[in-house]
Amino acid sequence: MYELLGWCATVGLILGYLPQAVETIKTRNTDGIALPTFLMMGFGGFCFMMQGILHEPDTLWALFLTNLVTTTCSCIVFGIKVYNDYFKK
Repeated sequence: MYELLGWCATVGLILGYLPQAVETIKTRNTDGIALPTFLMMGFGGFCFMMQGILHEPDTLWALFLTNLVTTTCSCIVFGIKVYNDYFKK
């Protein structure tokens, strides 16, 4: 049951997060996004990813994969946001 809940959370979080990230990547519109939010989301996701991979005795794959996807998306959106706010004038 524990594993099933983890995988359900993985699917739910990725399906909830991915559409917004994809839309931001496609449109490059970051006007309504707070820079510190995506910075902290990327940091938090990275920490959870490390927790999942370093967990003993078994790797928590659901935790790792969820945060791999969300951290990657957060980093991409963060990069677009920094570019839009500071380099695209």
